[in-house]
Amino acid sequence: MAKDLKPHIGIFGRRNCGKSSLINLLTGQNIAIVSDTAGTTTDPVKKSMEIFGIGPCVLIDTAGTDDVGALGQQRVEKTMKVLEEIDCAILVVTGNNFAEPEKQLIARMKELAVPFFIVHNKADEEPLLAVVKAVMEQQTGATVLDFSVSRNDDIAPLVEALKKAIPESAYQKVSLLGGIIQPNEVVVLVCPVDSEAPEGRLILPQVMAIRDVLDNECICVVLKETHLQQYLDTMPKPALIVTDSQVFGFVSKIVPADIPLTSFSIVMARLRGDFDNYVKGTPHLSQLKDGDTVLLLESCTHHSTCVDIGRVKLPRMILKYTGKDIHFEYVAGLSPIEHPEKYAMAIQCGGCMSTRKQLLNRTNLFVSQGIPISNYGMALAYMNGIFERVMEPFATTL
Repeated sequence: MAKDLKPHIGIFGRRNCGKSSLINLLTGQNIAIVSDTAGTTTDPVKKSMEIFGIGPCVLIDTAGTDDVGALGQQRVEKTMKVLEEIDCAILVVTGNNFAEPEKQLIARMKELAVPFFIVHNKADEEPLLAVVKAVMEQQTGATVLDFSVSRNDDIAPLVEALKKAIPESAYQKVSLLGGIIQPNEVVVLVCPVDSEAPEGRLILPQVMAIRDVLDNECICVVLKETHLQQYLDTMPKPALIVTDSQVFGFVSKIVPADIPLTSFSIVMARLRGDFDNYVKGTPHLSQLKDGDTVLLLESCTHHSTCVDIGRVKLPRMILKYTGKDIHFEYVAGLSPIEHPEKYAMAIQCGGCMSTRKQLLNRTNLFVSQGIPISNYGMALAYMNGIFERVMEPFATTL
């Protein structure tokens, strides 16, 4: 899972083609285990580093795409899943081999719109043939580099190819509240502390919001919902209030109409999710019918409790709001979604534990079939009758 906004770069190829050696060379550290034994890398290995011109990023080493046997097939499946979370890929080949394993991988990359380039490694043992390079370039449209990790070739061409391949949007500095708040304004963050909150800590979106308010040169006030009225009665008027969606009903009655209000889940959706389609799909809550099935998408896995937002509170509120016999199913983490066409609607959490790429690949399963999608925060706001109000802060940024 990805807790940050660094671009994710995956390294792919057959067993023993030098993927782990390449990641060690790029990082300048022995991050991945290197061995002549094929299949040494069994699970994706992640390493954070900084690349000049791109900044902080995450490199992911993967198992060979030609692994065999029942266990090998599981490793290949994990490798293919990595494609759903990365912003760019490096395909490593050796010995002028460019056949079915590479073509299948490239086909999936193109399906997921993952930019990539090809590194022909171990050039000291067998240089890349001009005819093979021409075929690779013609069939893939990608940059092809001849390289040797073992002779410590200059990595500058690799870094340059990476900078050209990776989308600029993947490493641009982004902001949760950028364009909504201005320097020196007061922003109030309402953070309930209940059994779902991690022991002794705030949840990730709350922590990210605190930092983002400070990065935008604003004054950050953090309080529980039980102290909000006291603050409004005695302290300066805030430019924005961001609350946990679970207390929308309580908070919206306290906050005057002239103070902008939204939620952590909604600002996270703006940062990482398919925001426009969430907005478009949320009103479908009013059109649900008896017998419809709604899918709740959680990006993290956790123990469910009686106050769980996705598995208890949202379903209960949807049943009450619609008055219909609605069925609910749940998918946590990155578990596969089978037969998305059977759902009347899908509702995605804020996605603080996922990359934007992961969220878009997941929700696109529904968007591509015309199935409405929403977000936890937007759904709660809609059913509390304040959907238009909590979307007002984003009017100028949509």
